[in-house]
Amino acid sequence: MHRRRRTALVLSAAIAAAAPFLTACGNDAHPGAAAVVGSERITVSQLESRVQEVRSAQRAAVPDDAQYARAIATSGALTRDTLQGMVLDQVLRRAAQDAGVSVTRNEVQQRRAGLEQQAGGAEGLEAAWLQQYNIPPTRLDDNLRLQLEAQKLATHLGTATDQPAFWKALSEASKELHVNLNPRYGSWDVQKVSLVDAKTPWVREVTAAGSQQTA
Repeated sequence: MHRRRRTALVLSAAIAAAAPFLTACGNDAHPGAAAVVGSERITVSQLESRVQEVRSAQRAAVPDDAQYARAIATSGALTRDTLQGMVLDQVLRRAAQDAGVSVTRNEVQQRRAGLEQQAGGAEGLEAAWLQQYNIPPTRLDDNLRLQLEAQKLATHLGTATDQPAFWKALSEASKELHVNLNPRYGSWDVQKVSLVDAKTPWVREVTAAGSQQTA
C-alpha cells in the first residue's frame, strides 16, 4: 500500500478495502468478536453500531435519496473500513503509550477550533470529515485526538507520519497486541499495519476436490 495512503488511513481511522470475504459469524477462539486487540474485544455488534453511526450521519447530511445512494456507493466497504480504523485506533494508542506520548483535552479543543475556522464553522468541519473520512460528528473529537497522537509520536521518533520509522513503531505495537481478526473480515498484517484478505487454503482444496470429482 502506498505510504502516503497508509498515513491518511491512520489519521482518518478509515481504509478502502474489499468487501467481506467469508461469512462465518465468529472464530472458534473468540465467538462473536470482529477482532481481538490485546485484551480488548471488538464485538460484531460494536462494529455494526459504529457502521450505523456513519450511515445515520450520511442520511442526515444528504436527505435526498439519490445523493444518499451515491454516498453509500462511495463507501461500499464501510464495514471493513470501520474495523480497520477501530483496530488502528488501539494500535496507535499502544505505540503512543510505549513512547510516553499523550494528548490533552485542551489540545484536542485547540485543534478543532483551528480546523473549524478553516472550514467555516463546526458544521463545515463535520461535513468535511464525514465526506472525506466517513467520520461521523460524534466521533470527530476522537479522530482529532488520534491525529494529534500520531503527530506527537512521529515527532518523538524524530520522523514524520509517512516515514518508515513511524510505521515501524506501529508494527511493533501490532506485534505486542497480537491482533486477531474474525476471518470474515480478513487478517491483520503486522508489517503493513493493515487489514488484508484472509488466507484460506481450504477453499482452494475444496474447489480442487470438487473439480476432480466432476472430471
